[in-house]
Amino acid sequence: MALVYSKGMPVGTPAPDFSLPATDGRTYSLKDFQDARVLVVVFTCNHCPYAQACEDRLIAIQDDYRDKGVQLVAINPNDAENYPEDSFENMVRRAREKGFNFPYLRDESQEVARAYDAACTPDVFVFGPDRKLVYNGRIDDNWQEPEKVTRQDLRIVLDCVLEGKPIPFDPVPSMGCSIKWK
Repeated sequence: MALVYSKGMPVGTPAPDFSLPATDGRTYSLKDFQDARVLVVVFTCNHCPYAQACEDRLIAIQDDYRDKGVQLVAINPNDAENYPEDSFENMVRRAREKGFNFPYLRDESQEVARAYDAACTPDVFVFGPDRKLVYNGRIDDNWQEPEKVTRQDLRIVLDCVLEGKPIPFDPVPSMGCSIKWK
C-alpha cells in the first residue's frame, strides 16, 4: 500500500459538475446539492484502510452538521476490475453495513476524480455557498487512532465557512491510498 497525499486544488476553483449513480438507486449531480450551504466532496473507496478509518468520522460529521446546512457526498472512482472490493455492488453493501448518511456515488469513468484532481482515498474538498473551493486537506490529525486526535481540521473548516470566518491554518494534505486508475 503506497501512501499518497492530496495535490491541493487551488482555493477558489469552482466545483466540477458530475452526474453519477449512487448506492441508494438515484443519480446525483452538483445541482442536487444546491440548497446546501456547504458541500463536502470526499473521494473514497471500500478497500483502503485510510478510507475505512475515516468512515465513522464522516458519518458523525454529517450527523453533526446536517442541520447547519452541510452536505457530504462520497465518490468512489477506483478501478473495480482490479480492485473488486470497490465494485458498485460492494459499495451498496458497504453503505448499508456502515449506515452511510450521505450519498455514496460511483465514478466508473474516473472523469470526475480527474476533474477534481483527486489523488488519494480519502481526498476531501470543501466548497462554500458559491461552490468555490475553500479547503482541500485532511479530516483530522490522526487517521489511525481517533481517540488521539488533537485537531479536527474538517470540523474547524466547516465552522469557519458557516460563520464566514477565514480558516486559521494552512491546509495539511489528506493522505491515503492512491486512486486506482484504469
